[in-house]
Amino acid sequence: MQRQEIEAVIQTGTEQALRRLNRLDGLDIAVRMEQPANPLHGDYSSNIAMQLAGKLRRPPMELAALIKAECEGLWGTKQILPLIDRIEIASPGFLNVYIDWKAWARRAPSSVFSGRAGKTIVEHTSVNPNKSMHIGHLRNSCIGDTLARLLRRTGSEVEVHYYVDDLGNQLADTVVGLMEIPLDSPQSRFGDFCWNLYAAINQTYEQHPELLNRRSEILHDLEAGDNNTAWFGALVAEKIIREHLAEMKRFGIHYDVLVWESAIVRKGLWDAAFKQLKKTSKFVLEREGPQAGCWVLRVGDESASAACSPHLTDKVLVRSNGILTYTAKDIAYHLWKFGLLDHELRYSEFVGGVSSTDPSGEPGLFGKADAVVNVIDVRQEYPQQVIRGALQAMGYGSQAERLHHASYGVVSLSPATAAELGIDISDGRSSYAMSGRQGIGIKISELLDRMESALPDSRGSGEGLSSRTIAAAAIRYYLLRFSLDTEIVFDMKQATEMAGNTGVYLMYAHARASNVLSKGQPISSPNPMEPPESMPEEPEQAERLLIRSIAGWSDALERASAALAPQMLCSYAYQLATHFNQFYTACPILRAESATARYRLWLTARFAATLKDALEVIGLPAPERL
Repeated sequence: MQRQEIEAVIQTGTEQALRRLNRLDGLDIAVRMEQPANPLHGDYSSNIAMQLAGKLRRPPMELAALIKAECEGLWGTKQILPLIDRIEIASPGFLNVYIDWKAWARRAPSSVFSGRAGKTIVEHTSVNPNKSMHIGHLRNSCIGDTLARLLRRTGSEVEVHYYVDDLGNQLADTVVGLMEIPLDSPQSRFGDFCWNLYAAINQTYEQHPELLNRRSEILHDLEAGDNNTAWFGALVAEKIIREHLAEMKRFGIHYDVLVWESAIVRKGLWDAAFKQLKKTSKFVLEREGPQAGCWVLRVGDESASAACSPHLTDKVLVRSNGILTYTAKDIAYHLWKFGLLDHELRYSEFVGGVSSTDPSGEPGLFGKADAVVNVIDVRQEYPQQVIRGALQAMGYGSQAERLHHASYGVVSLSPATAAELGIDISDGRSSYAMSGRQGIGIKISELLDRMESALPDSRGSGEGLSSRTIAAAAIRYYLLRFSLDTEIVFDMKQATEMAGNTGVYLMYAHARASNVLSKGQPISSPNPMEPPESMPEEPEQAERLLIRSIAGWSDALERASAALAPQMLCSYAYQLATHFNQFYTACPILRAESATARYRLWLTARFAATLKDALEVIGLPAPERL
């Protein structure tokens, strides 16, 4: 909040300066404050004078002086102003704002955020229920869970969905394999057995393509329901989904409701969506050509809007054999998400507080969202655009605008890791894609075992969190810290490192601060979170960097929430922990003079509370001992 308030002051001062120059009309003014790396250049800085200099044909230093004078004229008229110690001008026209940190310390920490209006549904994971999950799936889950935590932390009502595609090709392939291929593969988990079976059936398709007809038959049976194959497929999917949820629980990942694709089809949601689509001129039955007999959605061209790319091509929703495409069912699902269908679903508890669509369950309050965030990898951008195009074509433009695709890069394997898994790397590529059809990839359980085995040598006595918990937290942070649009080239050695920008580094910083606070209880204030009466007039540089980082937490939350960018939280937390460790090294705490010790213990307590908050949003534990 602090950054926004200071921006508002500089914005007002800039507008008043331009008004005095009779140059306010027609100018687009948007003040943005940044934190300089060097605190000597201010706690916040703006280049607004340099932005305006060319438009006004005036020297930026002259404009900066005018803006500074107007801001200083506002002194005492707003609550934020007592936090500003001074404003200085620096060549070639920067406005550098210095904070009165003693005044800031006595101000109650801000925890109120505006949030997104109404309910936001966050859908993530949504892995096909046909085999165990791999690390690419885990990146999706970690991103989605952190976005849900972030949106809740910034004031939104959030509902988390796991969409279960129990009518798709992948489950049909596994069912074909279970029915048709004898496989001797000792495994402790059903999903791991199906991992090998799924690769085997896809190899068999190449040798016996006639089996693809068997898959088509099974797809028809799964979609029809109430037959032997449908019940068999349901049992397979349920068993694997239970394993998925148990695995995700190790990483602190939780869902509110499982939405089964079969419920979308069998409870009439697709039929209702089909009727709505048929009322538009964009949904047509092709009578001739390669798509004859198919129902096709024409998206793009005049149906395009800001929410829908004009470069989309036509999309088949119902094939000529009557089988629905995945996108067709997804359109019905999104109409239901936004409360645009009259049909209600029923629910029962699945496991551990997670609800599930269930025809024999009870009515529930799920769906009817005001906004939707789908965490799906970048390769699914086209289907997401088609859904927006369908909403637009049916007249739901505002919903199309509020459908957000949190797109992320896929996870591939480094050459060293690929070689460790037995993949031929003689072609010298820089990365190797995972493939469920070929059985290539790192299962999450395997990664967790390897990560855990790398921990004991660096943990000393092994007290505190369990190795399994630390391993899961380290993996989660590793998958979150990269920009979403970045493809992660996963390297086993790099992922198991303990130093640098890692989850272990952050957890260790919290444990270190907790240890200091425990030892400092005899000399700290009764409430270590309350600032002491005696505080330095000018903090030392390490103290100032730390206090600036602590003060930036609310701004980091707001920005990450607005951008749907969990990596921003990781960058903030790493900088915060780094500044604390620098402070810990440069500024004696327990050995300092009593007044200074109380001040530094307060600063340590504020750091620990802020880092704990950040770790909770990121989804990591905040241990008192590691």
